Amino acid sequence: MIRKHSATLHGHRTSFSLEEPFWLELKAIAATRRMALAELLCEIDDARPPESNLSSALRVYVLDTLKRKDGSEA
Repeated sequence: MIRKHSATLHGHRTSFSLEEPFWLELKAIAATRRMALAELLCEIDDARPPESNLSSALRVYVLDTLKRKDGSEA
């Protein structure tokens, strides 16, 4: 199920929609990296192409991270 989430990125409130497995994985990645979830979200937001939306960028980030962890080519 897709859920809407809200966050403050660089002082501005934004919202995005993610399936629960992606949300949980983002939280796990932030914990592994010992950083706040908001900090990770800002990092992903800053790195995404201007034509992509935040929800898609978050999903791609999770996928790329899991592929690297698995040893697959990202």
